[in-house]
Amino acid sequence: MVILNLVSIEIIKGGGFSLTGEITLPGDKSISHRAIILGSISKGPTTVRGFLKCDDTLSTVNALRMLGVSIQIGPEIVRIKGKGLFGLREPEDVIDAGNSGTTARLLTGLLSPQGFFSVITGDRYLKARPMERVVVPLKLMGAKISGRENAKRLPLAIEGGKLSAISYHLPVASAQVKSAILLAGLYLGEETEVIETIPTRDHTERMLSYLGIDVERKDSAVRIKGGRDPEGGEITVPADISSAAFFMVAALINPGSELLIKGVGINPLRTGIIEILRDMGGKIEILNEREESGEPVGDVFVKSSTLKPTEIKGEIIPRAIDELPVVAVAACFAEGTTIIRDAKELRVKETDRIKAMTTELKKLGADIEELEDGMVIKGRGTLRGARCSSWGDHRIAMALAVAGTRAEGTTEIEDADCVSVSFPGFFELIRRLRERTKSQIE
Repeated sequence: MVILNLVSIEIIKGGGFSLTGEITLPGDKSISHRAIILGSISKGPTTVRGFLKCDDTLSTVNALRMLGVSIQIGPEIVRIKGKGLFGLREPEDVIDAGNSGTTARLLTGLLSPQGFFSVITGDRYLKARPMERVVVPLKLMGAKISGRENAKRLPLAIEGGKLSAISYHLPVASAQVKSAILLAGLYLGEETEVIETIPTRDHTERMLSYLGIDVERKDSAVRIKGGRDPEGGEITVPADISSAAFFMVAALINPGSELLIKGVGINPLRTGIIEILRDMGGKIEILNEREESGEPVGDVFVKSSTLKPTEIKGEIIPRAIDELPVVAVAACFAEGTTIIRDAKELRVKETDRIKAMTTELKKLGADIEELEDGMVIKGRGTLRGARCSSWGDHRIAMALAVAGTRAEGTTEIEDADCVSVSFPGFFELIRRLRERTKSQIE
């Protein structure tokens, strides 16, 4: 018997094209996860508009359904019948988080104070990612968690029970770890505190406040006193700035582009990508700023630009960590040498993103060097099409596609369907923008 190894391949036609007009992108992945989790443990119903329907967020939906929550996903609205803090039930089977680190880590915090047993696993990529960073503080709170490699890797078995409040200094900048501790702290009558050396995205704190939970944010500390249910409500999820980043860079590097990206989340702890691209000379404006469901939102207008090199390091890294792969693509078209440092966290994402981007961009003719904690990219202004691998990582696939739009010739991306983790319609939108340009020329 012959077993065929079928790999999805996307073909990107290069040579450059203008990205023009308006686009609306899918909802923010981080906020979508939190809307499902917090809506499920709220008192009363919650409706979610703009929910991102992708593999990662649907892993969270499936997990909460296994915990007894009714979640109905419609074309425009997700309806959640909240069970309150203590309404979840023991799952009948192992919870599969798929490829989603957010699902696995946040649910570990949520399940630790429950009065039942549960097990969380994931796909082969997620099983390789570190879980010790979330297990350690939860164990300090009294959680009973066991798992592979002494609970450093999935699967994790959680024997839910009574916890105690802690004050915890985050050793790594991780919003997922912070959120897991805060979710566990929701079940305690005492005050739980998380102290950050470097601020990380605060979607959990904002949504908790929006749903009526007292969250105190002072200097580098976040404090929460639990014991009361969040109030159900209406949540609007803005477009994901991490998804918008790919189109920002594509518009900047393709001559003649003028692109308006509507309704993007511009949380200040997520806008590192805009600051970096502006520092590189990118023409980016934020229009129609407003607030929706406790989150700042705006329309992002991008014009093609002549880019210059920059050095990216320090406190901006956590605010742009997911966007650094596509920043490396922008750097290929800058006039000089761009350096990315302090980004070792990239090595423990869905894949080793430092190695993946240096390996694949070299195939496209980039002058790029791998550092232990980043990359050095000497801009050449040109790339050439080649056959590349996504490494099974959605952000690598999309970053290579952006590079391919400007590369000479054709770029082929293997295992391209991994984009369904965060942006199922990504390649279709790229093709639509290209066809729009073609029709304008004709």
